Amino acid sequence: GFLHYVVTDCEFNSSKLNDIEYTESYYYNKLEIIRFSSSVGKFVGYTEVGIKNAERLNNGPEVIARRAQKESYCLSNVGIDVEAALTKS
Repeated sequence: GFLHYVVTDCEFNSSKLNDIEYTESYYYNKLEIIRFSSSVGKFVGYTEVGIKNAERLNNGPEVIARRAQKESYCLSNVGIDVEAALTKS
């Protein structure tokens, strides 16, 4: 069979928006084919299919939606994680 999955990640050093990076990676059969990174600001393809899809996604509304994820998805969750870590340390 074939396996397709997406990994979404928020990496951070503090709860400030500038210290957060949002990534969304798409895998097919354990091979990363395409990734969105908030530090790059666009989709990047790593395979022939990924490159074609990155070009399509970067010219559509998907790239704008992913850029907003850093603030809407990561910022609130990072604040919760930082607060939890500080109260336990």
